[in-house]
Amino acid sequence: MRIHICAVGRLRAGTEAELIDDYLSRFDRTGRALGLGPAAVSEVEDRKGGGMAAEAALLRRAVPKGAVICALDERGRTLTSPKFAEWLAGWRDAGRSDVAFVIGGADGIAPDLRGEADFLLSFGEMVWPHMLARVMLTEQLYRAATILAGGPYHRA
Repeated sequence: MRIHICAVGRLRAGTEAELIDDYLSRFDRTGRALGLGPAAVSEVEDRKGGGMAAEAALLRRAVPKGAVICALDERGRTLTSPKFAEWLAGWRDAGRSDVAFVIGGADGIAPDLRGEADFLLSFGEMVWPHMLARVMLTEQLYRAATILAGGPYHRA
């Protein structure tokens, strides 16, 4: 099952980019034997200033046809890492070939796109910067693959 991270904004070189690359590399190595991956990042940017609606249109185009849409949103469900791993495995086992994790821009995700999502995922009630949300997501993808591979899991 291919993983797509569809996000508003361009990630510049730096700490976040290094972390994301590292976690995605680990995820691809660990997930391959589990039928997870590869993972890819699609960045969109509304250069004309159309706001959330324009960002939503660009994000929709980045999501593969037929993909499970999982939107990151503070109003979504909070999951433990093992439960997140179960959701990924469930989508894979149901024969879904693509999952798109959608991360909005500074103002979040347009309500209509949020309403189209199959699942809303929250990393807590706090709002996180969208670049940091990418790091957190990629780490959790790697952790989920590790859990599904039978690796040790520990709560921090």
